[in-house]
Amino acid sequence: MLKGGNQLILLENGAEYFPALIKALDDARREIHLETYIFANDAAAAEIAAALMRAARRGVETRLLLDGYGSRHFSSQTLEALRASGVAVMVFRPERGLMPLRRGRLRRMHRKLAVVDARVGFVGGINLIDDLHGRKLIAPRQDYAVRIEGPLVADMHVAARHLWRQVLWSRLGLRRGEDAWLKPETQAVGSQRASFLTRNSVRRRRAIETAYLRAIRRAQREILLANAYFLPGLRFRHALIAAARRGVRVRLIVQGHSDHPLYHLAARALYRHLLDNGIELYEYHATELHAKVAVIDQRWATVGSSNIDPFSLLLSREANVVVQDRGFAAQLQASLESALARGAHRIYRRAWRRVPWYARFASWLAYGVVRLLMGVSGYAQTYDAMRGGESRNRRAAE
Repeated sequence: MLKGGNQLILLENGAEYFPALIKALDDARREIHLETYIFANDAAAAEIAAALMRAARRGVETRLLLDGYGSRHFSSQTLEALRASGVAVMVFRPERGLMPLRRGRLRRMHRKLAVVDARVGFVGGINLIDDLHGRKLIAPRQDYAVRIEGPLVADMHVAARHLWRQVLWSRLGLRRGEDAWLKPETQAVGSQRASFLTRNSVRRRRAIETAYLRAIRRAQREILLANAYFLPGLRFRHALIAAARRGVRVRLIVQGHSDHPLYHLAARALYRHLLDNGIELYEYHATELHAKVAVIDQRWATVGSSNIDPFSLLLSREANVVVQDRGFAAQLQASLESALARGAHRIYRRAWRRVPWYARFASWLAYGVVRLLMGVSGYAQTYDAMRGGESRNRRAAE
């Protein structure tokens, strides 16, 4: 549900996000929740750690939640320093040695979320890692986050509080009584309408995907979607193709340089089908694309952590903000248009049909491997159960 009265600021890359986050941490007076998939061992992440420690030392209740896989290389020295300063640190599904691939291992905490004093929130796709930390990047990786004030922060605070408690209970094996949680501020501070969406495996299994699909099906003129790991299911592909067939211009920006070559190959298996159905495809080569954003009809926009793939849409814990505001949508679209102009290569239908058979075979082989991983991780069972539930609901309605 959209909430009005918010003030949202689009932040592009770590160069804008990290200073804004550090300022909020330094301004904190009572409480900090910070969730991240990756907490790197580099200078940018060290500045965030230092801000967390400063806050804890001045008496702010400071909580840091890390993902056990994404932050598996988190510095033990930094962890000790954080805890010695009073920062409460917990790990979501910690890795334990060389665990075999099994059901549940790919169910990660992929959110990038911060809530400060139940008054200021941040959500997006940016991990705590330097923009140039990666595979010999020659330019900052392309990504986005949003700084939020207003009634929407109450929803973000509830989500952060709930997940922290879940992880705490799983560690202790019991449920504690109520802690002294802040009451979020809900007064209007702006005029922007937005909703905060999370994805989990219980009550919000399809919240983010449903928001995308609803907006795509209502699109009348243009869909501009940039997503780092684009491997959509049938419903998502059909929605995009249906939009293109009714005259909507559909542009997809995907990775040209990927930190996961297998995934990149698998995504390419879908190119021909998308191109044959009138969708424009662009691979971003200027640097690493890590964004998970979209703009539709220059009035609907989303920024968050959720990729368009089964791991994000059906397995991981994710968080997105959906914004219904022409000014915000225009700013995000302008940034994406700039990225297209400076470093994206369009994939043309005729040229793609000339790709050698062995390259196409490699893509489909990679696609099969990724689908196998989905099945091993429990995706197939989850998907079947959900489809079964949908079928039962349809029968009940009939």
